[in-house]
Amino acid sequence: MNNKILYIAFVLAMAPALSRAQAQTVADSTAAQQVHVAFGKVNKSDLLGGVNEVNVADLLKKDYHAYSLDGISTMVGGYNGSIWGQSPLVLIDGVPRDASEVDATEVETVTVLKAASAVALYGSRGSKGVVLITTKRGKAQRLTIEARANAGLYVPKRYPHYLGAAEYMSLYNEACDNDGIAHQYSDADIYNTAAGTNPYRYPDMNFYSSDYLRKATLRTDATAEITGGNQRATYYANFGMTYNNGLIKYGGHHKDDNLNFRVRANIDMTITSWLKAFANVGVHINNAYTYRGDFWGAAANLRPNWYSGLLPLDMMDMNNENVSNLVSTSNHIINGKYLLGGNTVNQTTLFGDMLAAGYVKDKRRNFLFDVGVNADLGMITPGLSFKSAFSVDYYDYYSEGYKEGYAVYEPVWANMNGKDMIIDLKQYGKDSRSASEYVGSSTYYQTMTFRTQFDYNRTFGKVHNVGATLMGWGYQRQNSNDSSHSGSSYHRTTNVNAGLRATYNYNHLYYAEFDGALVHSAKLAPGHRNAFSPSATLGWRFGQEKWFKNALPFVDDAKIDASYSVLNQDLDISDYYMYKGYYDNKGGWYTWEDGSQGGFCNTSKRGTNTDLGFVKRKEWRIGLDASLWNSLLTVDMNYFHQLTDGLLTQGASTVYPAWFNGNGSFLPYLNYNQDQRSGFDFTVKADKHFGKLEAILGISGMVYSSNAKRRDEVWSEDYLYRQGHALDAQWAYVCEGFFSDQADIENHAKQTFGEVKPGDLKYKDINNDGVIDSKDQIDLGKAGWGATPFIYGFNLTLKYNRFTFYVDGTGNMGGIGFKNSSYYWLKGTSKYTAVARGRWTPETAATATYPRLTTKDNSNNLRNSTFWLKSTDRFDLGRVQLTYDLPDNWFTGKVVSGMSIYALAEGLFTISTDKEWRETAVGGAPYNRFYNLGVKLSF
Repeated sequence: MNNKILYIAFVLAMAPALSRAQAQTVADSTAAQQVHVAFGKVNKSDLLGGVNEVNVADLLKKDYHAYSLDGISTMVGGYNGSIWGQSPLVLIDGVPRDASEVDATEVETVTVLKAASAVALYGSRGSKGVVLITTKRGKAQRLTIEARANAGLYVPKRYPHYLGAAEYMSLYNEACDNDGIAHQYSDADIYNTAAGTNPYRYPDMNFYSSDYLRKATLRTDATAEITGGNQRATYYANFGMTYNNGLIKYGGHHKDDNLNFRVRANIDMTITSWLKAFANVGVHINNAYTYRGDFWGAAANLRPNWYSGLLPLDMMDMNNENVSNLVSTSNHIINGKYLLGGNTVNQTTLFGDMLAAGYVKDKRRNFLFDVGVNADLGMITPGLSFKSAFSVDYYDYYSEGYKEGYAVYEPVWANMNGKDMIIDLKQYGKDSRSASEYVGSSTYYQTMTFRTQFDYNRTFGKVHNVGATLMGWGYQRQNSNDSSHSGSSYHRTTNVNAGLRATYNYNHLYYAEFDGALVHSAKLAPGHRNAFSPSATLGWRFGQEKWFKNALPFVDDAKIDASYSVLNQDLDISDYYMYKGYYDNKGGWYTWEDGSQGGFCNTSKRGTNTDLGFVKRKEWRIGLDASLWNSLLTVDMNYFHQLTDGLLTQGASTVYPAWFNGNGSFLPYLNYNQDQRSGFDFTVKADKHFGKLEAILGISGMVYSSNAKRRDEVWSEDYLYRQGHALDAQWAYVCEGFFSDQADIENHAKQTFGEVKPGDLKYKDINNDGVIDSKDQIDLGKAGWGATPFIYGFNLTLKYNRFTFYVDGTGNMGGIGFKNSSYYWLKGTSKYTAVARGRWTPETAATATYPRLTTKDNSNNLRNSTFWLKSTDRFDLGRVQLTYDLPDNWFTGKVVSGMSIYALAEGLFTISTDKEWRETAVGGAPYNRFYNLGVKLSF
C-alpha cells in the first residue's frame, strides 16, 4: 500500500503543469461541445453524469460500419447492447424506432442515457435507459458530396462437425446394444455406406460440403451524402444501396439475395428571425429472394443416411410398369436425370423444397417522416423558446410466394446382374402446378409521435444560470398482422407523459437539477393510472475551483455529481387488465360443507386487485468525470445502485392463504417482488502525440451485480431460495461422474429422471434425502443475460502522416453457460456429432468424455449440470481497419477534392476457453468473418 502511495505522489510531482491560459483554452474548448440529453442539449462542461456520447460521423472516418450502433460498446462504459443490464428504448431523432432503420452513414451522434436522472423525462417507456441516435443535418456552406463504395466477403468461421453416415450407423447400433434392442443397421449396409458403393442406395448426406455451400458470400454497398445550404435553409441527403447474396448455392437457393435501397433527406429552414422549421424524410426499400426449405435446420437434424434426396433414372427398372408410369407422369424430373427421394417419415424433403417447391420474395417498405418548429420567444421574455414536432412512421411487410407441390418416392433396391437397380417405387404426395404468385403473409404498423416543449435558459448577474423545460411527449403504435389468411390480430401500444426539468448552476461550479415526469398507464385500474416520477441531482465542478487548480494544476477540469430518482414504469406489467379478476365460463359443480350437492357455478381464475400500481425504479448514483494533462487523459465513471420495486406476483407462496388457490384461483396480481442491480462503469480515453504519431486509446467497462431482493416463494430447503441470489443465477445439478456399474447405481441416491444405466451421469444428493430430484439443484453461477459480472471494451487509433490504423474489441468475464444445444444433447434418433466419439463404454470408462449412447429420450443425462457447464469468458477482436488519405495536392483544381481508401476486417478471432463452442452456430447460418475494401471520395 505504501508503495502505491509513493508511486501516485511521484506521478503527481512529475505531471506537467498547465499555464492559466492553457487551462482556460481547455475549459473553453470543452464548453463549446454540446451533448444531447433528454429533449435538449447541454454544454459538455455542464453535463451531469450517467450520459455518454459518441460522434459516429468522426468514427466512420477510421472505422467504417453499416449498423448504427456498431462499436459503441467499446467507447461507453456500462453499455453492451443493454444499459446497466437492461434493454433500453432507442430513439432516432427523438422518435421510438429500431436502430436498424438508420444506416451508420446517416448518423451524427449516438448518446447513451444510463442514469435514471437522465431518462426521467421519457416516462415509463424510457425507464430502463435510452439510446439517442441523432442523424446529420445540413450546413450553411457550398454544396459538398461524399461518396463511398465497399465490396466485402463474409467467410464462415466454422461449421458443426457431424458424423458421417457409416460412423453414425455404427454408433447407433451401439446405442441399440445399450438399450437391449436389435441393431438398426446391418454390417453390409455400414460397409457399403463407408465404401461409397452407391450413394443413392447408401446415402451419406453432408450439408456442410462444397456441394451445397459457397466458400463466402458477397456484400457490396454504395452511399452518397449531399450537404449544403445558406442562411435561409440547409439540407442533408443520403442515398444508399446494399446488396448481398446467399451462402447456399444448391438448387433454387443459388439465386438467394437481398437488395436494400434507402433515402434520407433532412431540411432546416429559417422562416423568420425568431421561427425555424425542419422536416426529415427517410425511405427504406428492402427486397429479399429466398428459395424454399429450412436448409440450416435440416443440416442440424437430418440423419446423414435417412434417405436419398435424389433417385437416378438410369438406375430404375423401366420394365416395371409402376416405375415407368411414375416417371412418365412426374412433373419434377430434376435436371432430366432424377426423381425426388423420400420415405413415409419424410414426405416433404429439403431436396424437394430446394429443387421444386418454389420461392418466397420478402418485401419491406419503411417510411419515416418528421416535421417540427423551433420558436425563439425572447420577445416575450429573454431566454424563452418553444419547440414542437410530429412524426409518423409506416412499416409494411408482405411476402410474395410461388409454391408447387411435389411427390417423393421411396425406392425398392435390388441387385440385378451385379448392378444396383430400383425395381419399384412408392409415391408419397402429389405433384401440382401453380400459375401465379400469391401473398403469403403481411405485417403493418403505424407509429405516430408528438412532442412539444417550452424551454427557458437565462443568466442573471453573470453567474446565476437558470434553465427549465416543460414538455409533453407521447406516441401510439397500431399493429396488424396476417400470417395465414386467417384474419388479422390487432393491438395498440400507447405511451404519454408530461415532464419538467429545472436546472441551476452558480458560475458553472455548483449544480442542482430536478427532473420530474407525470406518467400514465392504461394497464392499471382507473384511479391508479397516473403517477409522478421525481429525480434530483447535485453536482460540483471542483476542477475549476482556484484552490484546487493551484494544488493540482495538471487537472484541466473535474466534476462530481450525485442523483436520486424514483421512476414509475409499466414495462414490467406484461399485459392489460391484470388488475381484474375473471371467471371460467365452463364452470363446475360445488358441494356444501355437509357434503350435500350444491349447484353449478363458474370457476374463478384470478382475483381482482384494483390497487395494482406501477413498478418503481429507485436509484441512487454518484459520478465523476475529469480531464487531465491538457486532455491527455479523460475519465468518466459512475457507481449506481438500483432497486426495481413492485414487480408482479400472485402471492401464492407467502402472501395469501392456501384456500385462495384450490378449485379455481382467487389469487390477484400484486406488487411484491424486488430486483436489485448495482455496479461501477468507467470510460477512459488517452490521447498522446509521439512526434508525427498520434495514439488514442479508449477503455470502457463495467463491474456489475444483481440480486433477487425479495421473492414470493417457499422452499423446503434454505439453499433453494432464489431470494438473495443473482437475477441470472443458473440453477443446476452437481455431476459426480458416470455410473460405473449396476452396483454403483444401487448404492447411490435414487435418481428420478427416467431409466439409469452404467455410463449415465450421477448427481450429488445435496439434501441427503436419498433421492435426486429438483431439490438437488444449486446456484452454479451467473448467466450474464443482461451483463456478466465484468464487461469491457477497448479501441486504439494510431495516426501517422496519412495513415490511420484502428482496432477495437470487447470481452466479458464471470458468466457461465451450458452445452445444452442439440449439438451436445444427443437423444433418440438425433444426428450424431463429434462429441459422440467420447461416449462411455465399459472399455473407455476411465477416459470417457460423454455419457453412454441411447436410442431413448436420455432424460437423465440431458439436464443442466456441472458436466455441461462452461465459462462464457471471452474476448472478441471486433474490427481492424487501415485507412490511407491520399495527398490533398493530388486533387487541386480537380472535381474530386479528396480521396481515402481503406481495408477492414471484422470478427477476426475469439479468445475463449472453449472457442469451438462459442463460434459454432447450430441450426442456423454460421458466424462469419468479414473482409472489406472501400473507397471514399469527396467532391
